[in-house]
Amino acid sequence: MHVRLTTLARLIFGNRPAQVYLALVAVAAVYVAVDTAFVHHEDASFAGIWLFLLAAPTIFGFMAFGAFAGDSFAESAAFLYPALVLSVLLQALALGLFTRLMTGQGRAARPHGA
Repeated sequence: MHVRLTTLARLIFGNRPAQVYLALVAVAAVYVAVDTAFVHHEDASFAGIWLFLLAAPTIFGFMAFGAFAGDSFAESAAFLYPALVLSVLLQALALGLFTRLMTGQGRAARPHGA
């Protein structure tokens, strides 16, 4: 179990493309937090759109799934924030798997000539 979690964490956080993606998401999250807390807007701010664009397309799948539970639940913070975090982690995992596939890391060493 420990080896699986370590491998999963390495795929999500242990490669450069996933780290760059997660850093972009963190910057966008800080931007949204600062915009929400400190900037006064006459109308609604569109700062949160950046998080959803970075989490696309998986966030839209979660939102479609949440719509089955009801619109009030799907639009609540109790659903959207965990769905956003999970979709970002799933996409970082996909980047890690793709990086592993493209670089050939993680393949079992085969004997020469086999």
